[in-house]
Amino acid sequence: MLKYFFSTEVTSSKIVSDRPLYLRTRKAYEVVKDLIKGDTLEIGCGEGYGVAIYHSKASQLTLIDKSSYSVTSLKGKYPEADVIQQRIPPLKNILDNSFDSIVSFQVIEHIKNDALFLSEIFRVLKPGGKAFLTTPNADKTIVRNPWHYREYKHEELKRVLSKVFTNISIKGIEGNSKTDVYYRNNEASVLKILKLDVFSLHEKLPAWILKIPYELLNRMNRKKLLKQHKSEVIDINSEDYTLNAYSAKTLDFFCILEK
Repeated sequence: MLKYFFSTEVTSSKIVSDRPLYLRTRKAYEVVKDLIKGDTLEIGCGEGYGVAIYHSKASQLTLIDKSSYSVTSLKGKYPEADVIQQRIPPLKNILDNSFDSIVSFQVIEHIKNDALFLSEIFRVLKPGGKAFLTTPNADKTIVRNPWHYREYKHEELKRVLSKVFTNISIKGIEGNSKTDVYYRNNEASVLKILKLDVFSLHEKLPAWILKIPYELLNRMNRKKLLKQHKSEVIDINSEDYTLNAYSAKTLDFFCILEK
């Protein structure tokens, strides 16, 4: 079921061809594990593999996702948690100053009103509380992603965050020589596909039209990379991703926002 439910946009721990992207996302959860404390909220949990990493560090856990499938699964895995199906923003029926920690990884790029999203995170954080966000580095994007309202460069992200939070830190999750091989192979493969788009429709079509072909081609491309470079895909592990100061090597921004 998971094989068909999760799109390429929601990387799955169950799909081998997703492995490099799954482990890249997982690294953020491994980092945040030692930073979580108290009443904790995660916004956009997906299949919940990240919750499994940090949930024991939270005294009380609230999980929000827009997918009914994810919410049903999360309720079964974490019966002690308050699990809510909700499209955000706003964060409905959540009181001001409710959480010590908030986690939202690979979500803000999907939010049309990012200013409201950040304002809502600020509102429900307790004074002294911290929010942890990740989002892709736009400088590493090869082709337009129709699932994203926008992607951020470093200075753009800093400017958006600073409108709501005064205490911010932006670091970067980056790979190494092993992951670099995968991403170079991926870029070469994607550029071959783009050569077929002689009218540059991927830049011109409305996002809702582009989503289905993007999804099909992206899944096809990941399967092809697995078939052609299986050992390189399988050999990647979470230790091949690290959190460092922001640099040209940054794949995903890792943001810490303190109220």
